[in-house]
Amino acid sequence: MEDNKNKKDNSGSGVAIGMSLGLCIGAAVGTVTNNIGLWLPVGLCLGVAFGSAFNT
Repeated sequence: MEDNKNKKDNSGSGVAIGMSLGLCIGAAVGTVTNNIGLWLPVGLCLGVAFGSAFNT
């Protein structure tokens, strides 16, 4: 029973990593194309989608 107390629940870690990577990629693409207002939310949405898809 003590083992269950020490286990961490990593159920949302894939989404968090996907959000972070998506924001970074969106910012980079937005800077290159000079349209950061479009690419930041696109990168965020794609990061959340891929993060939740690959979450195990």
